[in-house]
Amino acid sequence: MRVCHSVSASFDEPNLVSCAGLAPVLELAARARLEDLVAERVRIGRPGGGNAELKVSCLVAGMVAGADCIDDMALLRHGAMGRLTTGVRAPSTLGTFLRSFTFGHVRQLDAAASRLLINLSRHAPLLVGADELAYIDVDDTVRQTYGYAKQGAGHGYTGAKGLNALIAIVSTPSSAPVIAAARLRKGSAGSSRGAARLVADALVTAKAAGATGVRVLRADSAFYSRDVVAAATRQRSAFSITTRQDPAIRRAIATIEEHAWTQIKYPNAIYDEDQQAWISDAQVAEVPYTAFTSRPKAEHVTARLIVRRVKDMNPAHQSEQFTAYRYHAVFTNSLLPMLAAESAHRGHAIVEQVIADLKNGPLAHLPSGQFWANSAWPVCAAMAFNLTRAAGTLASAFHAKATTGTIREQLINVPARLSRSARRTQLHLPTSWPWETQWQRLLHAARHGPPATT
Repeated sequence: MRVCHSVSASFDEPNLVSCAGLAPVLELAARARLEDLVAERVRIGRPGGGNAELKVSCLVAGMVAGADCIDDMALLRHGAMGRLTTGVRAPSTLGTFLRSFTFGHVRQLDAAASRLLINLSRHAPLLVGADELAYIDVDDTVRQTYGYAKQGAGHGYTGAKGLNALIAIVSTPSSAPVIAAARLRKGSAGSSRGAARLVADALVTAKAAGATGVRVLRADSAFYSRDVVAAATRQRSAFSITTRQDPAIRRAIATIEEHAWTQIKYPNAIYDEDQQAWISDAQVAEVPYTAFTSRPKAEHVTARLIVRRVKDMNPAHQSEQFTAYRYHAVFTNSLLPMLAAESAHRGHAIVEQVIADLKNGPLAHLPSGQFWANSAWPVCAAMAFNLTRAAGTLASAFHAKATTGTIREQLINVPARLSRSARRTQLHLPTSWPWETQWQRLLHAARHGPPATT
């Protein structure tokens, strides 16, 4: 394919916008009361903190359209965006606003984000089947930073210098995940720091968003602690947490008889992080186990220890007489049969997809030198993620499970020309746009709600 003839360009068309998909998304945000929720809860009395509801909605809209730093918010001020939307603020104003945050203001914004998800779940089929079964997955990630001006930056478990983001997501077997809670910690923070509080908040939000059936908390070994388990049980949630290979776990595994192991073969090979290899078969067994016995007796927790073992491919660990194995143990009170519980726990990897999605969008950077400004940024990113996910569910079955990058490319960042007639604004979008039907369905559903299902 080639360009026809010689092309020249001039930026002189005042009636164009490059992200017409923001129109239905912002209508959906209005139905979910985004600005009202922020106005009711976020009260910043410091210079630059006024009109929080307008500034937060600008930040969220910019992130939905692909902004990943404060300067990128300028994309809300091009062409006819001033006629398509109202209340747009300059990037410098939004930067000043973020720097006015303190710890308390970030928690206020958390409360607004939680209620936004709850409201979105009433206007879009976000968590289909959550009244029967929902999974809450928790994980953290280090967002690498550079230079010396970032407050709180430090070297974490990855060895990279940065800040640590803790994420809790909610999903069901038939729906893509949404973010129930997000926190930013110092770069040197351990994975489990503040995790119990985040788990409690996420479970409360998930229940209010429709997860009224069985709820299962899933996490890796970094979150294997009495506080996290207690937070789940207080909210009447089951838990499924990978354990560390401490002496007590190894003793429990040693009690498993050889005949108790059940051979399984994975339909699709899974990646073993320890061996850095793909494996297609393993053996699984379970044994009763009481955890946290170093604490007072009232804090002991008795549940199931489900153990998966795979052959160790390292020649240094093998002998002629015995087969060496690597063991992976999961502590759970799930009521599922052993093999089903082990398979369900492996679904915890879905949280990595959300983290990758965020890093490919608004978490590509943490834009400020001030810690609390950066702490507010992931909360806005979570709201933008959930809004984009809700828009996808309203557009089509495909977009309901697509990445936010795909939704942004096909439904949000669509060029359009604005015209006015009889006091109505008309968007003229490209002819033969491949996703025209889905875009129109999103616009209708954002205004009037999703079509009734029978």
